[in-house]
Amino acid sequence: MQKSPKIEVISDLISNCTNCSLHKTRNYTVPGSGNSKAEIFLIGEAPGANEDIEGIPFIGRAGKVLDELLNHINLSRNDIFITNMIKCRPPKNRDPFKEEIFECSQFIDMQIQYINPKVIITLGKFAFQKFFPDKTMSESRGFPHQWKHLTVFPMYHPAAALYNPNLKTKMFHDFEQIHQILYKLVKSQKNHQIKLL
Repeated sequence: MQKSPKIEVISDLISNCTNCSLHKTRNYTVPGSGNSKAEIFLIGEAPGANEDIEGIPFIGRAGKVLDELLNHINLSRNDIFITNMIKCRPPKNRDPFKEEIFECSQFIDMQIQYINPKVIITLGKFAFQKFFPDKTMSESRGFPHQWKHLTVFPMYHPAAALYNPNLKTKMFHDFEQIHQILYKLVKSQKNHQIKLL
């Protein structure tokens, strides 16, 4: 299998992308940020107004919720890699169109291939549907799912807590499972290596 380009190269490809009409209205592309060797890979939906100005994901109100969730389990943005399904802001923060997601999917695929995380956390339905288009968030949220050789863990988007504060308790509970999921994955890999010896 061919190795994906380095994160910096992928970011350059994204910044020069004109595959869909969103490039006409963006200020900056938002390729993603964090640890390029991270075990945890978070995928949101799309950049908002703040992200479009700064070129950094999750720096608005939803980003503050995400930071709170990460802090709750003693993680920071330096421990993870975080990006969005699409790398340019949709006008007026509308939902991304299918064709926009399709055109941007190559970049997500390259980022996942290069970083090769242990766990992919999908934040919201658009990110989850990339991996499981026939499943619903309501049925799947809070449970790890196997996708190829990776574990996908779907959660509510942090922005949901801004409109429904009651969801934050569920988000804290979901985030509390991350370390346990990683521990089980590492343990199973070690057991597999022992069997191969």
